Amino acid sequence: MLFKELNLCEEVLNGIGDMGFDSATEIQEKAIPIALDSKNLLGTSYTGSGKTAAFVIPILHKLFTSKKKGIQALVLAPTRELAQQIDEQFFSLGYHTGISSVCVYGGSDWSQQEKAMKAGVNVIVATPGRMLDQMKITSYDFSNIDVLVLDEADRMLDMGFLPDVRSIINRIPKKRQTLLFSATVTQRIEKIAKEFTEGSFERIKVGQIAPAKGIKQVYYKVGDRQKQPLLLQLYEEQKWHSAIVFASTKRGVDSLGRSLQKKGVEVDSIHGDRSQKER
Repeated sequence: MLFKELNLCEEVLNGIGDMGFDSATEIQEKAIPIALDSKNLLGTSYTGSGKTAAFVIPILHKLFTSKKKGIQALVLAPTRELAQQIDEQFFSLGYHTGISSVCVYGGSDWSQQEKAMKAGVNVIVATPGRMLDQMKITSYDFSNIDVLVLDEADRMLDMGFLPDVRSIINRIPKKRQTLLFSATVTQRIEKIAKEFTEGSFERIKVGQIAPAKGIKQVYYKVGDRQKQPLLLQLYEEQKWHSAIVFASTKRGVDSLGRSLQKKGVEVDSIHGDRSQKER
């Protein structure tokens, strides 16, 4: 479907054209009409499906055609990298609309974020922790928020952000549109969707999550004590040129890093105890 068939305002269509887009992806074709109709949504789509634009585009249209002022949309994302990507999409796609946005995340300038929100920026894209901190310390006018987006909701649950998300939602209007996007739909996600939409939402699912072509996936079923020795053995046998290894704890990351260093491997570790600059 062509974007011009989605009944979007000319200013948003111009932004889409500037990005070189012509036809909507499947997730955009299904999600945009639902969002424009002010319905709640739980959408499932894989990485690279165009999911971000699927909520950015209708938000830009709704805000541009709205008579309200100030903060009207809040987008929550689990990581600062994703929040930055979403904010960039608001800027690029909304270039001709005059709609303003601010990205709120830890490790960046607090006062600049505070100043933007007090000035009445139209869209806030934030990580839950920093957003809640801002709300606790400074009073903002959230009375005009019409749209709440929870992007990568499954990751936010996995990362333990649910209490922060609940606290944030309790501080914004109950009468609003809520859009949730997730790579997977579990019973927990379904439960959260029902809670945040009072049980009323549309569901869409696009594609199946699968490994990219040419990627070989292998797993080894071993006990916790065998994990590190197995990894070291695989490294020696397969002569990895480069690799990314994930561990479940900070202590595990450091321990594995030391073990690899003893074998002469050039390795570094990243976890929450390292400063933002180090990471």
